[in-house]
Amino acid sequence: QVQLVESGGGLVQAGGSLRLSCTASGRTLSTYAMDWFRQAPGKEREFVAGISRLGVNTYYADSVKGRFTISRDNAKNMVYLQINSLKPEETAVYYCAARSPTGNGYVYWGQGTQVTVSS
Repeated sequence: QVQLVESGGGLVQAGGSLRLSCTASGRTLSTYAMDWFRQAPGKEREFVAGISRLGVNTYYADSVKGRFTISRDNAKNMVYLQINSLKPEETAVYYCAARSPTGNGYVYWGQGTQVTVSS
């Protein structure tokens, strides 16, 4: 069993930056590729960024390319999301998730961290 806990969210002005963290406990995080998602009020959860198990490959939604950076530190069991140039419409709860090693969906989700961007 793995517990994922996100942190680092908060209130920021448009154009500002935040660094989100996802801490894993219970099992080594290097077992899993990891993704970040977000869900805005009244909208479906959407993929934001992903990173392979060893951090060699990263993936981004088109809407965040060039502004968001995903990284990981397997020695610390941490995954990060650096988010820059935030827009008000990116106000959402941000979640980290561990991909199933078999490629069949996600096996663990965090509880989310709120990011609020004021205009």
